[in-house]
Amino acid sequence: MTEQRTAAPVVAPDAPAGATIAIAVGALMVSTSGVFIALAGAPTEVSTFYRCALVLPVLAVFAWLESRRNGLMDAREWGFALLCGAFFAADMFWWGAAVLEAGAGLTTVLVNVQVVVVPLIAFLIDRERPSRRVFFALPIMICGLTAASGVLQQGSTGPEPRTGAAHAIMAGICYSGFLFLLRRSGKQGRNLQTYAVSIAVPAVSALAWALIQGFPSTLRIDGPALGWIALTALTNGAIGWLLVARYSPLVPSAVGAGLLLLTPVGSLLLGALVLGERPAPLQIIGCAVILAVAYGASVRKGSSVR
Repeated sequence: MTEQRTAAPVVAPDAPAGATIAIAVGALMVSTSGVFIALAGAPTEVSTFYRCALVLPVLAVFAWLESRRNGLMDAREWGFALLCGAFFAADMFWWGAAVLEAGAGLTTVLVNVQVVVVPLIAFLIDRERPSRRVFFALPIMICGLTAASGVLQQGSTGPEPRTGAAHAIMAGICYSGFLFLLRRSGKQGRNLQTYAVSIAVPAVSALAWALIQGFPSTLRIDGPALGWIALTALTNGAIGWLLVARYSPLVPSAVGAGLLLLTPVGSLLLGALVLGERPAPLQIIGCAVILAVAYGASVRKGSSVR
């Protein structure tokens, strides 16, 4: 489920075909994580620990290569990286709980509140004025979230769709804080180092919780569940977001925004095909509203997505 960006170079009006394909593949890889976590069926702290710990060696290599190229983070950047990790840890815990409560597809759509929340955070902190469409999008997205959450109509998504929807929205808000800080680190070309720290913080947090609850029994997991979590770490952390991070600076923002919306769409389809999730009609309409508003708020006027 995390986004990372490098320092954005000047891009051509038309996106390179290879870059758009890479981002599309990355977004689809990320879309599998909710289904794999649901299939694992492990407690949230267990899935969080293993999916982070298993991918850390790969990210450490990329962070080391980046440090040789762009230098190590200074003390201030370390502080931002740790705060970024705290937001990401809260996002992962809430998101992992929401997948088991509300279903993989619905949860992944609800997390996309970040498309509107991130510009609002940038406005409040950096005085970066968002477009008028963001302000118009907020009340419409709230209506879509209300419909998708299942408050108005019950569908076959998960055992506790309303609780899960609340947790998914909280995860989306924390995810927005993570994305905002990660975007800042990209200005210095050190976002891979920030990302590695952000993955380490949830792993350490989950391990600390296991120590409090009674290590090692708390982190004990059977083979099939560990296999699904390992697959999540591979597709989501080691392939999906790394592809997005590597190639998103090479395409116009409109193209990147459109392609990243493949994540919730792919998760909805996988949830229906693999897990048998059947959202109610009003929930489907709410999901469609969220995706449409997210796309409309993120695409600049006059730009086009092929």
